[in-house]
Amino acid sequence: MSRRWIATVSGPLVEYASGFSEELVDLGYSKSAAKKQMQLLAHLDHWLEVEVHEVGELTTDLVEPLFAARRNEGRSNLLTTKSLKPFLGFLRRAGIPEPATAAPTDPVELMVDRYRRHLSQERGLVEGTVHFYVHVARLFLSERSVIEGVDLAGLQGADVIGFIGRVCEGRGLSSARQAVSALRSLLRWLQMEGLTQPGLDKAVLSAAGWCPNLPRAIDTGQVARLLRSCDRRRALGRRDHAILVLLARLGLRGGEVVRLELEDLDWRRGEILVRGKGGREDRLPLPADVGTALAAYLQRGRPQSASRRVFLRHHAPFVGLADTGAVRGVLERACERAGIAYVSPHRLRHTAATEMLRAGAPLSEIAQVLRHRSPTTTSFYAKVDLARLGELARHWPGVA
Repeated sequence: MSRRWIATVSGPLVEYASGFSEELVDLGYSKSAAKKQMQLLAHLDHWLEVEVHEVGELTTDLVEPLFAARRNEGRSNLLTTKSLKPFLGFLRRAGIPEPATAAPTDPVELMVDRYRRHLSQERGLVEGTVHFYVHVARLFLSERSVIEGVDLAGLQGADVIGFIGRVCEGRGLSSARQAVSALRSLLRWLQMEGLTQPGLDKAVLSAAGWCPNLPRAIDTGQVARLLRSCDRRRALGRRDHAILVLLARLGLRGGEVVRLELEDLDWRRGEILVRGKGGREDRLPLPADVGTALAAYLQRGRPQSASRRVFLRHHAPFVGLADTGAVRGVLERACERAGIAYVSPHRLRHTAATEMLRAGAPLSEIAQVLRHRSPTTTSFYAKVDLARLGELARHWPGVA
């Protein structure tokens, strides 16, 4: 890369310019994209010097005025604080820690923060679940907020029942059940912390309702169209095809696909290690078609990268997929190419289970593949097996 842009950095960021320039090359940035990043770095360097800020203070919130100025000046690229993510990542890897945020002083937020750490560190829940549980916890604890702190000593079952009625109002059945689970979790934690009397979680009534629908699988023809929609002559097509095969054949969740690492593929034994919900790890057989799709991507599609994630971004920086949103994006584009309505990763999981059942696999084996903790969860798929259910159904009187 030209040294010109490095030379324009002469303020607080001067000692990081050369290393950042080299990292951009290592991450696969094109010359044009890397040049724009270095131009932004020069602008940031000048801004920090004028505003008298140190490198250690850098956060996206701090530099929002810089990007507001860039937008007002009519610049055409790198206009939001998200553009600073590559450099902030470089600083963290270079040993510059993220500035400490002010510790919360509000009693509710202090308790919510402790509960969040419990969910993440001790229970190992995924980020999305933690976010929802914390949301419900904040609503509940805010209602108990008083001048002295959070009043939990007088908490009664009637208070719990009243809250769950309010928080479930207007929610669908699935969302209401999630809210019920979140409140039970919070009450058990509060009891464990000695902040409430025992047994209040029993006061959380289950969300009444029954879902009569069959699992929302798609037919094999639609699955075939999704897979055929990937242009496997191109690297991106091979990546997307491998992701879709994992979803459709093994019923992996989107997050499990994102978390796959190279070491999780045991080619000699023909197994794949799946890192599931709650920190659970399971080994599954690696079917031939899944292995073929993965090998095609790894050999002729995956960019060179220091990342150990199996699936990487197709454009620089060549790092692992950010989150399940990337997997949903793969499916969304595949559905558009195939000319079918959007299919979520979970519907492909339903499809994998349904196809196994129709092929004669018992529910116990399906539970092992889907890694269900409870047999009750897998029994949901019994609704699909209409032939076997027909054998159990009694004939209507008067009908031969």
